[in-house]
Amino acid sequence: MPVNSDPVTLLSRALDQTGAIIVGIREDQHQLPTPCRSWDVSELLAHLVHGLGAFTERASGGTPSWNDPIAAVEGSYVEAYRTGSAALIRTWRAAGDLSGTTEIPGMGEVAKRFPVDQQIAEIAVHGWDLAVATGQSRDLDPEIGDTAITWARATLAPGFRGSEDEGKVFGPEVDVPDDALLYDRLAGFFGHRPT
Repeated sequence: MPVNSDPVTLLSRALDQTGAIIVGIREDQHQLPTPCRSWDVSELLAHLVHGLGAFTERASGGTPSWNDPIAAVEGSYVEAYRTGSAALIRTWRAAGDLSGTTEIPGMGEVAKRFPVDQQIAEIAVHGWDLAVATGQSRDLDPEIGDTAITWARATLAPGFRGSEDEGKVFGPEVDVPDDALLYDRLAGFFGHRPT
């Protein structure tokens, strides 16, 4: 796992990167399809905002439920995302030292920074989804991308993959050329099809 950057600083950069993509989304693009399975742009934006709240609960030591329905975002997606991002970073900063290891039920001993790296990966790949869907640049921060793909390759076992009908969060890996852009390779590993 890349360790050159403080994980919370790297998460903050990932949030800012995706936030800049969100700012670039026009109102007339909200119903466009995304590479993220069956979600359009507005549904993916709602998922991201909802996810920030769940990530913040995790950062504070709680156990978020990912099965709760995703509520519609009231007001601006941009402001809701900024508010959620700031709360998440504040909570991780308050959590203290993330060096060393910890136990996670069902996974055993993992690095304390594991959930931060998971969040970096989630934010990075969904930022890519939105960039592709709305015609924005896919040439994104390589350190964030490296951290995300390293976490994914170490964590996303075949049992997590399958169809939505099977209740699987991640689709089958999509073959992407080795010389493709880093984020296209990241997205392919998550089961998102670069277009």
